[in-house]
Amino acid sequence: MAKTPVQFSLNGSSAAVFVDDAQNLLDVLRRGVGDLTPKYGCGQGTCGSCTVLIDGEPHLSCLTLAETVEGRSVETTNGLAAGPKLHALQEALMENFAAQCGYCTPGMLMAAKALLDRTPRPSREEVIEAISGNICRCTGYDPIIDAIMAASGQATRRTG
Repeated sequence: MAKTPVQFSLNGSSAAVFVDDAQNLLDVLRRGVGDLTPKYGCGQGTCGSCTVLIDGEPHLSCLTLAETVEGRSVETTNGLAAGPKLHALQEALMENFAAQCGYCTPGMLMAAKALLDRTPRPSREEVIEAISGNICRCTGYDPIIDAIMAASGQATRRTG
């Protein structure tokens, strides 16, 4: 089986790998370059736990052919923190108790980052829409939504 060379930027650093035909990006990130932050969830593009940003837009890495990232920029949760300094979204998720088992967290973070990069002060409805492709079975979503709103500098207070 022939391998295809693929060069791309991963979290601001150059990455180069050889990929098999039809190999998905999730497999290349986890096994090829050792970035374990995108999670394997469903493998069918329905849970969102493998969400990464490609050129700033969210993509499901389990459905993305690895060779399509040639020359592009890929961001994962591994690239959010700057050394010991957490990204504002990571801080907000922690402060708002928005992660329980944590399996959905990488995908939620990347979907939220894409939203805040293009819409720094989103409405609650925009946050809900942005994370709608990510399934969380633990939190009931409200803590996650509140955390994203807090990271955007907007305190949320729900009634009822």
